[in-house]
Amino acid sequence: MGEIEDGEADHITTDVQGQKCALVCECTAPESVSGKDNLPFLNSVLKNPVCKLYRFPTSDNKWMRIREQMSESILSFHIPKELISLHIKEDLCRNQEIKELGELSPHWDNLRKNVLTHCDQMVNMYQDILTELSKETGSSFKSSSSKGEKTLEFVPINLHLQRMQVHSPHLKDALYDVITVGAPAAHFQGFKNGGLRKLLHRFETERRNTGYQFIYYSPENTAKAKEVLSNINQLQPLIATHADLLLNSASQHSPDSLKNSLKMLSEKTELFVHAFKDQLVRSALLALYTARPGGILKKPPSPKSSTEESSPQDQPPLMRRQDSIPHHSDYDEEEWDRVWANVGKSLNCIIAMVDKLIERDGGSEGSGGNNDGEKEPSLTDAIPSHPREDWYEQLYPLILTLKDCMGEVVNRAKQSLTFVLLQELAYSLPQCLMLTLRRDIVFSQALAGLVCGFIIKLQTSLYDPGFLQQLHTVGLIVQYEGLLSTYSDEIGMLEDMAVGISDLKKVAFKIIEAKSNDVLPVITGRREHYVVEVKLPARMFESLPLQIKEGQLLHVYPVLFNVGINEQQTLAERFGDVSLQESINQENFELLQEYYKIFMEKMPPDYISHFQEQNDLKALLENLLQNIQSKKRKNVEIMWLAATICRKLNGIRFTCCKSAKDRTSMSVTLEQCSILRDEHQLHKDFFIRALDCMRREGCRIENVLKNIKCRKYAFNMLQLMAFPKYYRPPEGTYGKADT
Repeated sequence: MGEIEDGEADHITTDVQGQKCALVCECTAPESVSGKDNLPFLNSVLKNPVCKLYRFPTSDNKWMRIREQMSESILSFHIPKELISLHIKEDLCRNQEIKELGELSPHWDNLRKNVLTHCDQMVNMYQDILTELSKETGSSFKSSSSKGEKTLEFVPINLHLQRMQVHSPHLKDALYDVITVGAPAAHFQGFKNGGLRKLLHRFETERRNTGYQFIYYSPENTAKAKEVLSNINQLQPLIATHADLLLNSASQHSPDSLKNSLKMLSEKTELFVHAFKDQLVRSALLALYTARPGGILKKPPSPKSSTEESSPQDQPPLMRRQDSIPHHSDYDEEEWDRVWANVGKSLNCIIAMVDKLIERDGGSEGSGGNNDGEKEPSLTDAIPSHPREDWYEQLYPLILTLKDCMGEVVNRAKQSLTFVLLQELAYSLPQCLMLTLRRDIVFSQALAGLVCGFIIKLQTSLYDPGFLQQLHTVGLIVQYEGLLSTYSDEIGMLEDMAVGISDLKKVAFKIIEAKSNDVLPVITGRREHYVVEVKLPARMFESLPLQIKEGQLLHVYPVLFNVGINEQQTLAERFGDVSLQESINQENFELLQEYYKIFMEKMPPDYISHFQEQNDLKALLENLLQNIQSKKRKNVEIMWLAATICRKLNGIRFTCCKSAKDRTSMSVTLEQCSILRDEHQLHKDFFIRALDCMRREGCRIENVLKNIKCRKYAFNMLQLMAFPKYYRPPEGTYGKADT
């Protein structure tokens, strides 16, 4: 019959026909089945595993052994808490910068006060949510029945690792992972007015066309303003630090150290200067000037960036100057150019002085500093030469000048770009803040799943040189399989999900060495750009390629393919609209195709030649495109093709429905059995039996139990009749549909 390995059998189900049988047992000691699971790194992320062991016959009448595991992740709560803390810090900083905009005319000052009132309320709300989440100590699971709870809305629904490990008689052991999670969506906010995709489009259209007296900046310009502000906040202290290191090298009278310090100072200062080359900064300065008491321009500024030209009809009129202000002054548009250029000139003076000092000291080489402009000898010539021990005194006034010039630039740029952000908030309060909240909620759920998937993928492929090379050369594809319908509330869920997954493009990963037993990831950055720092124990960290160990950012390419399969999708296809699903699938196919192109271009030729021998990805992509364009009803072939391409590209797989409980269970068990049939020679007569066995006795029925305290999938007869082939559970395992 079969043997129970590394565990005790709580129950055994056998299905016998002739000599063949399937053994199912529950493993109470899952950690001993696979040595890899003993790693503290993985155990710190995964909790409460459920394991099942199976035996199924192969096509040549031998036995394959399958170990199925389902685990919760502590990241379900850890990531939202990290992210909310980051949002609070970012919003407090923004609110303070708005307060420090300086004196404004009465109209703008009243508007600022109104904005700050609402922004402070939002910060208080985030702080309250964080306080409530902090009470959930040790939690690693949010059930489907809790998806509408306000205090848990940042937490992903029913997040689990679904793993299948196969021991087959002819092929080497194989591991297949899928992350299952409820579709990232703002359930507490509701879907009466749609989801993020529709809401954001409507908001932006109304803001562009409104006649309200504020200055319109496109989403791209607003994002650019946030990026420049972030760069300022990062670069200013770095430049100050490198300037102090330069002075320290000068006091030590070390030419080599002086040159190295100057090189770092030059690189950071040039990045700083480059950040202000965008036309947006200039137009924002002009706009802020008009908002000052007495400020007026004959020609209103146009907020343009280097990549976007705003048409006249897209530019709402500036606020009319208050008649109560009797005076005005002319704005010097060239003043900013002078202030901005002084930073570069100050750097050039420092470079010239270092060259002179080293040359007079007998050095034969230049400083090596990068210099895009002409050196300014006048300032350095005006400082007389001193003995060797006076290098510090000769450089100190030049460093002080650089810092002063930089401070003037930072003060002006910060105020002007903060004024840009004020426009976004000013248009519609509290609507814009509620949209930000909704987007934060959806993104938090999506990010928790992504970080979980990334860490698990890294652990399982840590000693695969090809994967590691792909990771730092190209990045990873992250493929989401959606099973939502395009009908009723699930349209809003799908619109939320599409934006949340797309926003994951803003995330990069960085792997660092853990300095303690705490290996939980840390998130840094801001809403437009996040970095997730993944900590690895020293032994694992040392096995990484040099590029990753040196802190190279690792990127992900998220794609979503959705195919509704339930009775609501039947209604949508016959009487409703499926254009949302079609648009999402087409858009994400183009993203997947672009990733494949980058993969083929950047990976080494020897790797590519071997890869192409093993995989015919081009044909799979063509087949996927044909299926997307065919407009066939409930075309689950799209799901299978996208999943296959993802696995062949070493990607991270996700499967999602409303709560990751019922439809998700049907999908992942079908995927597992299809893999056993296609990759591991499962006997053709046992495909349906294996499928029923996994659905009746496997991990997914345990998932249903832990969510709704009942061992029945929430399907009714109408739903079952609407499902595609192989998506129906076995008799006796389904009951009344619920949430």
